[in-house]
Amino acid sequence: MTLPVWTLLGFVAWTLMLLLLTVGVYRWTRILTGRGPISEFSTYKLEGAGWYCRAMRAHANCIENLPVYGVIVFSLYVAGIGGQAVNVLAVTVLAARVVQSLVHVCFVQTNAVASFRFAFFFVQFVSFVALIVIVLRHALPQT
Repeated sequence: MTLPVWTLLGFVAWTLMLLLLTVGVYRWTRILTGRGPISEFSTYKLEGAGWYCRAMRAHANCIENLPVYGVIVFSLYVAGIGGQAVNVLAVTVLAARVVQSLVHVCFVQTNAVASFRFAFFFVQFVSFVALIVIVLRHALPQT
């Protein structure tokens, strides 16, 4: 497997782990201790501890970005594109995703914290664009 494929798998693993260790633990702890019924958790209203609400949003953000990264990695893989730049960008995407999620869940979202979190989102965004440019440069005929 290529490094971008490994980082895609890491992105998926992080998304699942984030769900299990935050949202899952919060919900099942409430259910199993009798502090709330299983029907208490609506997808339409965000209630609960602040970190829990942020964890829900961080998980949703992972889900929203996972298909984007998946298509980029698929394109790299199908086209047989690799190399140092691709590997560095792929690792950067995964590392920035993990840090962004941790900052989202672990800290109350002041302006400074939200700006720091956005910086890691922006690193992912720039990495996505750079990887897309690499794919396009490889795929388009050279003149």
